Amino acid sequence: MDSLKSTFLSSTTHLYPSFPLPKPPSTNLKIPIHSSIRPDPFSLSDGNPTKPKPKSKNRKNPLSDDNARRIIKKKAQYLSALRRNQGSRAMTPKWIKRTPEQMVKYLEDERNGELYGKHVVAAIKAVRGMGERREGEVDVRRVMGSFVGKLNFREMCVVLKEQKNWRQVRDFFAWMKLQLCYRPSVIVYTIVLRAYGQVGKIKLAEQTFLEMLEAGCEPDEVACGTMLCTYARWGRHKAMLSFISAVQERGITLSTAVYNFMLSSLQKKSLHEKVIDLWRQMVDQGVAPNRFSYTVVVNSLVKGGLCQEAFKAFDEMKKHDFVPEESTYSLVISSHTKDGNWQDALRLYEDMKSRGIVPSNYTCASLLTLYYKNGDYSKALSLFTEMERNQIGVDEVIYGLLIRIYGKLGLYEDAERTFEEIDLLGLLSDEKTYLAMAQVHLNAGNAEKALDIIQMMKSRDIWFSRFAYIVSLQCYVMSEDLDSAEVTFQALAKTGLPDSGSCNDMLRLYIRLNLTERAKKFIVQIRKDQVVFDEELYRTVVRIYCKEGMLEDIERLTKEMGANDSYKDNKFVQTIFKAMCGEYQGHQKVKGNVASDQLDTTALGYLLRLYLECKDFRKMEEILKLLLETAGRVSVLTQLVSNCMKEGDISKVQSLNDQVVKLGCSVDDATIASMIGLYGKEQKLKHAQDVFTAAADSRTCGKSIYNSMIDAYVRCGKPEAAYSLYKEAIKKGHDLGAVAISKVVNSLTNFGKHRETEEMIRLNFQDNLGLDTVAYNTFIKAMLEAGKLRFATSIYERMLSMGVPPSIQTFNTLISVYGRGRKLEKAVEMFNTARSLGMTLDEKAYMNLICYYGKAGKRDEASSLFTKMQEEGIKPGMVSYNIMINIYATAGLCDEVEKLFEAMQRDGFSPDSSTYLSLVQAYTGCLKFAEAEQTISSMRKMGIPPTCAHFNNLLYAFANVGMMREAGRVYKELITTGLNPDLACYRTMLRGYIDYGLVEEALNFFEQIRDIADPDRFIMSAAVHIYKYEGKEPEARSLRDSMNNLGIPFLENLKVGSKMKTP
Repeated sequence: MDSLKSTFLSSTTHLYPSFPLPKPPSTNLKIPIHSSIRPDPFSLSDGNPTKPKPKSKNRKNPLSDDNARRIIKKKAQYLSALRRNQGSRAMTPKWIKRTPEQMVKYLEDERNGELYGKHVVAAIKAVRGMGERREGEVDVRRVMGSFVGKLNFREMCVVLKEQKNWRQVRDFFAWMKLQLCYRPSVIVYTIVLRAYGQVGKIKLAEQTFLEMLEAGCEPDEVACGTMLCTYARWGRHKAMLSFISAVQERGITLSTAVYNFMLSSLQKKSLHEKVIDLWRQMVDQGVAPNRFSYTVVVNSLVKGGLCQEAFKAFDEMKKHDFVPEESTYSLVISSHTKDGNWQDALRLYEDMKSRGIVPSNYTCASLLTLYYKNGDYSKALSLFTEMERNQIGVDEVIYGLLIRIYGKLGLYEDAERTFEEIDLLGLLSDEKTYLAMAQVHLNAGNAEKALDIIQMMKSRDIWFSRFAYIVSLQCYVMSEDLDSAEVTFQALAKTGLPDSGSCNDMLRLYIRLNLTERAKKFIVQIRKDQVVFDEELYRTVVRIYCKEGMLEDIERLTKEMGANDSYKDNKFVQTIFKAMCGEYQGHQKVKGNVASDQLDTTALGYLLRLYLECKDFRKMEEILKLLLETAGRVSVLTQLVSNCMKEGDISKVQSLNDQVVKLGCSVDDATIASMIGLYGKEQKLKHAQDVFTAAADSRTCGKSIYNSMIDAYVRCGKPEAAYSLYKEAIKKGHDLGAVAISKVVNSLTNFGKHRETEEMIRLNFQDNLGLDTVAYNTFIKAMLEAGKLRFATSIYERMLSMGVPPSIQTFNTLISVYGRGRKLEKAVEMFNTARSLGMTLDEKAYMNLICYYGKAGKRDEASSLFTKMQEEGIKPGMVSYNIMINIYATAGLCDEVEKLFEAMQRDGFSPDSSTYLSLVQAYTGCLKFAEAEQTISSMRKMGIPPTCAHFNNLLYAFANVGMMREAGRVYKELITTGLNPDLACYRTMLRGYIDYGLVEEALNFFEQIRDIADPDRFIMSAAVHIYKYEGKEPEARSLRDSMNNLGIPFLENLKVGSKMKTP
């Protein structure tokens, strides 16, 4: 698109021809025109309305059928319509009905050259013949020399139109322009544009379009549509959108087919926002959409999240009498189902059936999901029956829903029969179907059958998701298999924080097996992991706590649960909470008798057991009296709260502080800030929040309290809450200072909240808050982590403009900013600037720049700077040595690597895995195989286990030079060390076998790894080539089908024996 620079894209002024047009002849004059050339009824017009079509010199022979003239005219009209309707919905030629006599005559005319004229047919063949020679070996002037003066403009257009190769179009068009009868016309340029567009010669098409403008030909809707379709066909969407803007400025109205082509192209690339924008332009231009237009737009509106607009467009589509396709109905029904508009979904389904459209299995799956969620199982079963009647293919998803419905209805045998049917049909592949059947067995109380389903999944290598581990755990708990349950729970914990239901299952299993100590340790672990408790888990934990007399633990847990608004009306939680705190939720005094319906007898039983274990008879008496009368509360003073806080007794602090708040008393800001700080250090965020909430309601709440709460949020890993509190403090007029700002920005950065970080930085700049060097350094580092390198440099410029002096940390970060942005000269400039300011450059500054020198391939500069660092008295550390060794290893300098390796050991640093990896890389790069193997042996003797990366360097070196026996030996050694080869090792071995024509070894190797290696493009493609080379076409075809099913593209350019020496 960059080459298409003209007034066409910048102005709406029409271009006119630079040569004078001939005046139209008088209608009274009759100028006889004689020609020996028969006119072609199917050829293009020359575009000059002033020059009528010449009459034939000789009278035409009568056709074999008088009706043939009508057929020929109809075909001409059809071809004209076809030209105007280019695009994704362009009409394709249909067979024109002719009588046998007409068809014979038509074929004879074409064979004898009478359709266009023999000289035109000869010209077409001559130009096509140029394609048999290489580029530059043919001169179009010589080829067409015998046709000079014999072809008129229209006939040249015919020759041009009949060319199939873009090079012949280009060469003939260049010759055509040299002829005397040639005159610029939008039609001939459109022919050329279409030829270029069909093969993706975008730049040539743009140059041709520009040439058309310069020739004074005003582009029409067909030419513009051709260019737009070209851009759309080849995915040049940016250029397409720019071009259409220019077309609209010139007042050219495009056809519906062109818009359809563009909409379809954008949608194929999932550019749904651009599809919607183009649709709106189409509507604004007054272009009437057709069925295809609506189908594309409804799809994009739904996928773009604009469901309401999609529904509106769908209704418009039906109002214009366009019958939606089944896929469109399905998409809208699914969208209604997800939004909860179940009535609308059912209404659309009935409308679809009334139009005689048979729903697909996807539509039926959406409706079955709807019925399942609504509990309308009878309609779900009737829908399934209807699917069978209409012979709609039932896939695994629908079978899975049917199994769940059977389970809900208690029809376990039907569910099991359906599962077996899926397995027999070969449709059983999704873990959700297996788990649905396992849950049905669990609901039926049959843990053994549920475990059989789980074992079936494992035997078939079905991938286990988080939900699969949850269901497996339920099976093991029901069957009381403790070891398997614990292993499954650990696997579940690796996928993320365990859910409360799974934790409750484990505790119930421990209780059932009388493993109380394990249960107590388990509770400690889930509390540490901050598992969110629900009522059932809370009940189980309270039961264990009360049985073991763990008073403090139950108090902390109960206060957390009781303070949660979601449990405000929970009778079990509130009974324990009120009994232990001696108050109602909401800080209201207990007066009078407590109604029995407000108490949970199970909870009171647990509490009685608790105080019995603790031998706290006074509390036991209070619990017993709770059924008849209320309990009193205990008063506390602010000073006592302060003393407890200094002692660090968290439970006493919380208890006493609650009492102080209830009495309406308050402590000074310093005490509250210290309390919050203490809770933050102890990771007691909920307690800190309670203290802050109580203090924040006071008008005297100062910035020290806000700073302490922000610090608590940061310590507890809640950066977004810290940022929200910071904004609240700013709105209230508190200046929290540069330290608090730095803490919040650093916390947001550490947790990857880069958008919030940038927002906070800009907010500080906007408010012109006073910032110090540390704050600016934090800002620059945050933007470096976020990848906003330009903004990072602008922060440094602002820092200088505000007169804030930079530190060595500032320049270290800026070196990383410019290094990552591949602006090595600017990074060097920052290094030199720091030195010129008299700053003491540390090891980090030197190695930061050395590292980017190495990445840029500037080994000499890196080596020189490393030497200079040592001359300045800075001893390199372990990381510095590893960086420099890696730079030399990448360059293949074995001697330099060895010298550095020895120097590192002399300085007292023991080489690590990274050091040995660089050493192996250096030796293999220099083809020192023995030294590389010795290095791997040395690191094993040092107690450092080698990784696959170490062995793969050696494998690649052997395979690259054809030493496949040695490579095989190293590969076996890799396995004997206990390592599982990764994909890189598999690829290296297979590549070596193929490159050197070791077909049998390659085939054996692939057979060994095909069941353990993950699907890989190179490995599978190589195997296909090997099978074909060995003549095993069925195996090759089967493997190729597997690649297609997995969506893995095939490598066509692999060649067996590509590195074999030819004799």
